[in-house]
Amino acid sequence: MNTAIIVQARMTSTRLPGKILKPVLGKPLLEYQLERIRRSELANDIVIATTTNKTDQPIVDWCNRCGVTCFRGPEHDVLARYHGAAALCHADTVVRVTSDCPLIDPAVIDKVIDYYLTHTAECDYASNCLERTYPRGMDVEVFSRRALDEAHSEARDALEREHVTPFIYGHPERYRLANITYPENQGHHRWTVDTQEDFELVGKILSSLYPDNPLFTLEDALELLRQHPDWASINAHIEQKKLGQ
Repeated sequence: MNTAIIVQARMTSTRLPGKILKPVLGKPLLEYQLERIRRSELANDIVIATTTNKTDQPIVDWCNRCGVTCFRGPEHDVLARYHGAAALCHADTVVRVTSDCPLIDPAVIDKVIDYYLTHTAECDYASNCLERTYPRGMDVEVFSRRALDEAHSEARDALEREHVTPFIYGHPERYRLANITYPENQGHHRWTVDTQEDFELVGKILSSLYPDNPLFTLEDALELLRQHPDWASINAHIEQKKLGQ
């Protein structure tokens, strides 16, 4: 059984173009994320799923330098991109994360994977974001290759094609869904990078934690924010884009 983390990535972000390769302490955000997801103990493979656009050649070049598999597919049909990436690495279980989450905790990834793998008899899709209790930027979705194949074959709506999993979790009568929650609700934190303000906050967190503790955890980041409560105001006004925007 192959459990593959597939990371969707592109350079043409509408609000912060090139964000995933923006440097903090001399390293691009995507490199921090790769370091962290490589520490997952339950995933066997990692694929960066980028587009066929010329603008995404820097991502391909970065993948080659970092020794990570790269798959190129349609820009807006991300479902087709995931399907191709999963086929490339012969994934049985697919783990979806997005490239704008450089603080993602490998222990969180493994918690969602572990739940899915130990409940396969009653679970087709598990995530920690159907009901948000984790900080935004810790999102993990895990689902079967069968569900991905069916979504790719049957989804027709543009939103379902662009956002990969709405076809699955939008049919609870067909797919068995599970949501993993954090012990206390920390869903008000925003650690994803979609704007300059997001980048400023995540840069502060990385600059504070990484030099002395590159293996820092979700809890370390929460403690840092408790010590600096004013930092949350940096991007508190940023609204998450709705699906389809």
